[in-house]
Amino acid sequence: MAAKRVQDTKVYQLAFQLAMEIFEVTKKFPAEEKYSLTDQIRRCSRSVCANLSESYRKRQYPAHFVSKVSDSDMENTETQTWLEFALACKYISETQFNDFQIKSEEIGRLLNHMLNNSEKY
Repeated sequence: MAAKRVQDTKVYQLAFQLAMEIFEVTKKFPAEEKYSLTDQIRRCSRSVCANLSESYRKRQYPAHFVSKVSDSDMENTETQTWLEFALACKYISETQFNDFQIKSEEIGRLLNHMLNNSEKY
């Protein structure tokens, strides 16, 4: 049975947790990154949840639902790219990067399941 609230879905909970972990780690990024890397990585990581929320309200319109879940997947992928920059700039450790990547990949798998099985949601 589909969750009544998007906040009750595993994918939302994992994405929210990852966004909050990214928020915490980016507090230590250099001030000169405030309007570039810090802002971008926070925005896209949070957009995963925002787009999921929008998708869940559009469930009765399958094409709209899939479109918003796809947007969520896109934001998750963008988050991975910004994490690569954070690692390359040495703002996060390789251990943190790997942990974030594993979580993001799991979110991606769950989003992909939603895309391929939209009727279950």
